Amino acid sequence: MINIFDNKNEDEARSLILEMVREYADKYHNLPSSFKEGDKINYASRVYDEEELVNLVDSSLEFWLTTGRYTIEFEEKLCEYLGVKYCSFVNSGSSANLLAFMALTSPLLEDRQVKRGDEIITVAAGFPTTVAPMIQYGAVPVFLDVTIPEYNIDVSHLEEALSDKTRAVMIAHTLGNPFDLNTVKEFCDKHDLWLIEDNCDALGSTYTINGETLKTGTVGDIGTSSFYPPHHMTTGEGGAVYTNNALLHKIIRSFRDWGRDCQCQSGQDNLCGNRFTGKYGELPVGYDHKYVYSHFGYNLKATDMQAAIGCAQLEKFPTFVEKRKNNFKRLYDGLKELSDKILLPERCENSDPSWFGFMITVREGVSRNNMVQYLEDHGVQTRMLFAGNIIKHPCFDEIRDDNTKYKIVGDLKNTERIMNDTFWIGVYPGMTDEKIDYMIKCIEDSLN
Repeated sequence: MINIFDNKNEDEARSLILEMVREYADKYHNLPSSFKEGDKINYASRVYDEEELVNLVDSSLEFWLTTGRYTIEFEEKLCEYLGVKYCSFVNSGSSANLLAFMALTSPLLEDRQVKRGDEIITVAAGFPTTVAPMIQYGAVPVFLDVTIPEYNIDVSHLEEALSDKTRAVMIAHTLGNPFDLNTVKEFCDKHDLWLIEDNCDALGSTYTINGETLKTGTVGDIGTSSFYPPHHMTTGEGGAVYTNNALLHKIIRSFRDWGRDCQCQSGQDNLCGNRFTGKYGELPVGYDHKYVYSHFGYNLKATDMQAAIGCAQLEKFPTFVEKRKNNFKRLYDGLKELSDKILLPERCENSDPSWFGFMITVREGVSRNNMVQYLEDHGVQTRMLFAGNIIKHPCFDEIRDDNTKYKIVGDLKNTERIMNDTFWIGVYPGMTDEKIDYMIKCIEDSLN
């Protein structure tokens, strides 16, 4: 039996393996796609080539498994793309939201610490993990309505929602469409409130504020991203938390890494130079700093293999954003003649969205259920706006009548309408013009 690694050192053997992976990917993963009417059109999917597989195998050959060199590279490249100082790679977007919120509960923030019973302004029309950390901790979400057809927070109710217990605003940019960051940021600055941008559906979106165009997720105190396969880019499972605030970054890292006080990377020792000389809490002087815990934290790190995929995805990411914008525009132009039957989405003023999906709200007399069923029957995958109205879900059953657990300011009229009349279809970068034109045709047929 011939061993292909005979007479090769480790670097040469690795190069041979990676070249074989590249050839494998080119033969079995980069297959040309054909489309015929009735074929399933997913609302989202991975878009990748041989570079992701090569990076993945390269990382696996090291067998480091936890965070390592690819994680450091990915965090640095994401910081560079976003224009922020600090980034922490985590195992999901849900974990990113958890860490972003929990960072605000740190005693290191002193009089700005969020405590149990404090109030956080948010919306009910969205994904549950924006709200779940608040309730799990014991804070009180204060729900505001959204506007249609932007599907973002109705800022006219912000002052009404304010109380002496309000400590933060935590809301998402819905399906890539930035919320009114100018008004929300001014409100937070005026009242000394934290602002968390759930940027999980909006990576690549921009917003112009005070004449400066910024990436969403970077205007507030903390931003979050998700890299689950349907999202703007993927690491499989994965997410990120980012900030320009050094103290918040330190707290986020602590909560992510078991709550420990030490900031050494995995496999690193004594970065601070005082590993055995410090005094912490009521521990004896010199207790090993690697095992000192300043928060009740978690282990929410991702693996280096996930980060390796992310490094390859980031290289392609600008083209992903442009393709999403082009796909959205083609859908919009193809459907605007139907505006007497359906409401088309509109971008927020001062924004340039990196669209995650194309939202449709039916007008009076049109059945969403009939439309959705027709589209699904003809191969077009649809999705609701996530929870629709999170308060209506079984997770609220135990607290539904307890006004100390959550509040509603104003009515949720548009939230209710979204729950009943709204759905969305995909615009992900792997969609061809042929698929988009077929979706347009199916929507037209569903309304006849």
